[in-house]
Amino acid sequence: MSKILVIDDESWLREMIRLALEHHGFEVIEAVDSVDGAAKARAQLPDLILCDVNMDKAGAGYTTLSKLREDAATATIPFILMTGLADASGMRHAMEMGADDYLPKPFKVDELYATVDARLRKVRTVREHAEQKLTSLRTHISLMLPHEMRTPLNGIISNAEMLATSADTLGTAVIAEMGQEICKSSERLERLIENFLFHARLEIVATDPDSVNALRMARTGRPVELLQQAANEQARRAGRVQDLVVEAVDGVPAMADEYFKKTIAELVQNAFKFSDPGSPVQVRLSTAGKEVEFSVRDAGRGFSTEQIRRIGAYVQFERKMQDEQGLGLGLAIAQKLVELHGGSLDITSGTGAGSTITVRLPAAKKN
Repeated sequence: MSKILVIDDESWLREMIRLALEHHGFEVIEAVDSVDGAAKARAQLPDLILCDVNMDKAGAGYTTLSKLREDAATATIPFILMTGLADASGMRHAMEMGADDYLPKPFKVDELYATVDARLRKVRTVREHAEQKLTSLRTHISLMLPHEMRTPLNGIISNAEMLATSADTLGTAVIAEMGQEICKSSERLERLIENFLFHARLEIVATDPDSVNALRMARTGRPVELLQQAANEQARRAGRVQDLVVEAVDGVPAMADEYFKKTIAELVQNAFKFSDPGSPVQVRLSTAGKEVEFSVRDAGRGFSTEQIRRIGAYVQFERKMQDEQGLGLGLAIAQKLVELHGGSLDITSGTGAGSTITVRLPAAKKN
């Protein structure tokens, strides 16, 4: 049973709304003014709030809405304002403050039902979508994380055991090779853990508007140099320095150095991972009006339309056919970083036709 809080200083109207909603199967809580309403909202955490605009004083409903939107516990509760003075400017003001709907007085019972049902239905849809995404995330983590962690651990443990038990019978070249395998497996495990924690941190940041605004106030200090460093490092790790082509002009995106390098690194690594040695990976940086644009192009197997649609954390494509390392976090991290900074990430690709990933970020404001 959904719980609805009705905030209005007119007792006859509260009673009418209560009777109508209870007849419709809802549990109803009544509050006589803005102070009482805010207190009961925090204490009862209703599924929806109906609040009059003008109660103990003009605009009291707006004040109630503002206070509840500032409180994390009540910020997402659907809020419907009721008023006998419904006009375009008032409705716009309410929506800008975070109201979900506007119910002009006087209203019929059917209109009340329709407005309440529509808001609750939308909440259910959003919640179900979030639960589906969470279930999918849990599934991918539970299936992929143990495998991804076990693979480098096996490389470390097996080589370490051989060195511990048979070092005196192994030649110098074999010992050196085992040491290299331990280093490679350790680096892979370190990168896996770092990306897992990095993505979790981004998800937390995305829930805090102040943190997001702070991100967008930053600026990249040396974009061309940072781009070249990040791209060259990934080319070196892939053993494909000769395949890298970088074309860059100055452009200062509104993104901190750390995140700019991370975005470049993940996209370039992805390009090397899904293309063959000897084929070019082209990285470009340019300015386009009030935006800074950079792109990474490869001549690999490409993405299908469905795969592009499904891009997300912990999603890998054609795992059985292409046993690529990693959790599929790289592209998701780049996409999340770009979105948090108010930019866009677009993929142009086709199966067997290579891919071009283009990122557009707001240019940093001049000091």
